[in-house]
Amino acid sequence: MVPAARGERRRLGGTGFTLVELLVVLAIGGLLLAVTPPLITAVMPGVEMKAAARRTAGGLRLAREIAVARGRDAAWLLDVEHNRFGIENDPRSGSLPAGLELELVAAEEEMRSESVGAIRFYPDGSSSGGRVILKRGETGYQVGVNWLTGRILIAEWVAE
Repeated sequence: MVPAARGERRRLGGTGFTLVELLVVLAIGGLLLAVTPPLITAVMPGVEMKAAARRTAGGLRLAREIAVARGRDAAWLLDVEHNRFGIENDPRSGSLPAGLELELVAAEEEMRSESVGAIRFYPDGSSSGGRVILKRGETGYQVGVNWLTGRILIAEWVAE
């Protein structure tokens, strides 16, 4: 009977993984998760540009919501030189990737300087209108604001 018990013990001990093996697999998985996102961004620069366009549209939508909710004008400001945006008299601000070239097309009275301009939203939801072009080379995205409705849309942009 003793040999059978030893055989049983060997069979039970031979299945499964050791703690060391599991820790090695978890360490390799963690390393892959840490290394993969920068590689994806480097391979697909369009993903970063699309995310920047969505961030821009989100900031514009927030400015419109503030104007409607508070019942007074709200200006969304863009500094194309430093790739920063924010809402006038609001502590929240955002930044866009340094590698992007920005262009602001806005009403002349909303331009504060050569590099800083605004798109203004009014309490009724309308706006001064305009668009922000985010580009790298000959392609990019444009975020447009309809002056009558204040609607914000993202579209692809290609140099003419």
